[in-house]
Parts: sequence; structure tokens; C-alpha cells
Amino acid sequence: MNSYRLWVATHPFLSAAIQFGLLGTLGELCAASLKARRPILPCTPLQLLFKGLAWALLGLVIKAGFVGMKGFTRALLEHRLLPACLASGIGWAFSLSTLTNLFFGPQMMLFHRLEDNLILRRRGFDGMMPAIRTLVWFWIPAHTLTFSLPAEFQVGLAALWSLALGIILGLTSSRG
Repeated sequence: MNSYRLWVATHPFLSAAIQFGLLGTLGELCAASLKARRPILPCTPLQLLFKGLAWALLGLVIKAGFVGMKGFTRALLEHRLLPACLASGIGWAFSLSTLTNLFFGPQMMLFHRLEDNLILRRRGFDGMMPAIRTLVWFWIPAHTLTFSLPAEFQVGLAALWSLALGIILGLTSSRG
């Protein structure tokens, strides 16, 4: 565990890119396979490689977003624009998660859709509203737990949540 902490602390952007590149892509593979009820590739192998790179880029965006949203949340607290009970503990984690997912989440999801559209040569934003809704029912609770942990574990857990959400979405779409 100490090796992981040291790696993340020493290489925050590289570690974010690798974790999201691997786990986000794996989440897409799981979702597609669960939906089809058999192991499949959701795209060509070359497109899958580009999707992995897109997830890695998203990891960089998320790392920067987490740092920026912590500063934003602290500033709101310092200016007494949020209740003082949100300054520490679970209140801090919940306020940071809520603000991150409401102010940063939708733009990040749209950016990721643009990446996907470029890779898959698609147009449009079909399915974005269900994706945006995950910010409330999945990401706010998930990131409340994420932001309860020490900083060096937060991006890694966020990447694991991407894998978990892929599995959840794959299981629910395979039933429908």
C-alpha cells in the first residue's frame, strides 16, 4: 500500500492517466459484455486502444478537477457561502462531492462523449440524460466516500467507481 501511495504522490498525473486508462476501458468492456450476455469488444481493437487513451486523458482532467474543486469548495466555506458544518469530516466529503458532480461532472461527461464520438465516428448526444442522472444517484454518493479517504486514494477509487458503474449499467441493460 505504501508503494501505491508513493507512486500516486510522486506521479499524480501519470498515475491518474494509467488508472483511468485501464479501469475506465475495462468498465466499458464489462458493460458491453454484460449487455450482450457474452464477452465482446464494443468496437474495433484500434478504437478500443483510442478509448483507453481517451480514458487516460479523462484521468488527467479528473485529477485536475478534483484539485480545483477542493479549492472552490474551501473558498465557498471561507466566504461563509456554505454552512460551517460542511468544513470537515463527512460534511466536507459530501459538499465536495455534490459541488464536484454538479459543477464539474456534466462538462466532464460531455467532454468524454465528444472523445467517444470522435473515436467511433458518431454524432450526437443520445443517452446523455441518463448519464447526467448518474451524477445524482451514483456519483454523489460514490464520491462522498471517495472524498472521505486520504487524497492519494481518491483518483484511484474514482477510477474503480468507473469500472463499477460500467458493471452496474451492463447488468441493468442486460435485464431490459
